[in-house]
Amino acid sequence: METKNLFNLEGKTAIITGGANGIGKGACEILAQHGANVIIADLNINDAKNTAEEINNSFGKNLAIATECNVLKDEDLVNLVNLAKSEFGRVDILVNNAGGGGAGRENPFKISVDDFARVFQLNVFSSWRLSQLCAQEMKKNAYGSIINISSMSSINKSPNISAYASSKAAINHMTANLAFDYGPFGIRVNAIGPGATKTHALSTVLTPEIEEKMLKGTPIKRLGEVSDIAGAILYFASPISEWVSGQILFVNGGGVQTLD
Repeated sequence: METKNLFNLEGKTAIITGGANGIGKGACEILAQHGANVIIADLNINDAKNTAEEINNSFGKNLAIATECNVLKDEDLVNLVNLAKSEFGRVDILVNNAGGGGAGRENPFKISVDDFARVFQLNVFSSWRLSQLCAQEMKKNAYGSIINISSMSSINKSPNISAYASSKAAINHMTANLAFDYGPFGIRVNAIGPGATKTHALSTVLTPEIEEKMLKGTPIKRLGEVSDIAGAILYFASPISEWVSGQILFVNGGGVQTLD
């Protein structure tokens, strides 16, 4: 393969959940930059539209479409895949980025079983279902890349994070197993585990004292940027990784960052 084609996504279509802001927005921007059409799926439709407009203005053509999507609603997931098919005729890349949880706030004496289950519905069930829907389309072209966004919490051990952390650990194992299921159809399944990354979500809990402590355990002495995670997403989405599947890539500056 010629070097110029290693990151060429021309003619490919990507679905990114939670694509309006943060890591999701970074994924949309970098995939579009390398030629992909992107479907920006987000609960916040106004932010999604703004991101789509920014991308289309940057590249002078309509690469991005925004759509409102609640990943907890199966009909929204079905409609999302149908939108990609109707607008661009195919689905090649899926970034399961939408999710949530009460990281650092999941006191096991205070949260309910329903609270715990909802975190799994957000992070695991929705990703599995959307992967199932997209794989049906990907196998038609014998090309697909499913990228699940995990977390360093999937391997760290910290207090008050049992639901979120265990859901992300489930994503890791789900990724490795789905790689076997979908691999024969030309579909790769990988996951990225971001370390502490400068997003709005982190800014709500980060203090100078916490950052200082995080950096003590981080060989590369800075917190992550959205672009760091976006670069890993581009790698898994592109032909350069066509023989890589079932892998969990931790992007964390070489270390461990926790809130405690």
